[in-house]
Amino acid sequence: MIFQTFITLFFALLVSSTPVKDKRQSLARVITKCTEPNTVALTFDDGPWVYLYDVSKALVQYNATGTFFFNGNNYGCIYDPDEAKRVLYAYQKGHMVASHTWSHSDLTTLSWDKIHDEMWKVEQALQRIVGVYPAFMRPPYGNYNDLVRQASAVRGQSLVIWDFDSQDSIGATPAESEQLYDELLAKHPSTILALNHEVYETTAHQVLPYALEKLSKAGYKMVSVAECVGLPPYQSVGSPAVRDVSTHSYKKVNGDRKVINRIDA
Repeated sequence: MIFQTFITLFFALLVSSTPVKDKRQSLARVITKCTEPNTVALTFDDGPWVYLYDVSKALVQYNATGTFFFNGNNYGCIYDPDEAKRVLYAYQKGHMVASHTWSHSDLTTLSWDKIHDEMWKVEQALQRIVGVYPAFMRPPYGNYNDLVRQASAVRGQSLVIWDFDSQDSIGATPAESEQLYDELLAKHPSTILALNHEVYETTAHQVLPYALEKLSKAGYKMVSVAECVGLPPYQSVGSPAVRDVSTHSYKKVNGDRKVINRIDA
């Protein structure tokens, strides 16, 4: 708990400063593909949402680990009791949870301070709900620039893009998404980093089961993004906060003393 408080204060000081305009300033790593041979990382954006349970159950059926890039306030607010339960459920089922920013804004259009705000708010939510500080962030729309990479480097995170898109978010029918998976598997690439979205019923109930069956038969190991690049999924792992059901806030427990942190979500 003390460590998490330190992290909070540390990043608060960092985001209040102006970035140095220096070409030598650290840029976060950008991951576009897996590096561990014969691995597939199935990723799911834009949640938490109602289909998360079904996505998780489908993954578990095939002994697959998913990676969920969560927003703070997109289809629903991450602090809503139902959404918070979904986040915790995914984590407890062994899936990887990571940041997709708070409001799904295009980070390349934002200032230094606003970029950090988008990142920090969802990181704070994951710390409160699950107890982890993520090591990976997926920028909305896959858009990033040097300022975004600098901010991510300050926060100790790698950016994650993809090398395969099921196109569910741009209107592909289930049959079209399935065909895209078929065309990909016909090439039998060494690794796959797949983009999907948990917020679509057809992805959860049609495309994902189809893809899992095909990937399993092709002999791939379906792992988290962290596993597929050989890195830890989190910068820190601790205990989640305790929700106060009467106020929908969270209590940070320190011995017998409980301090309520108000939630403005």
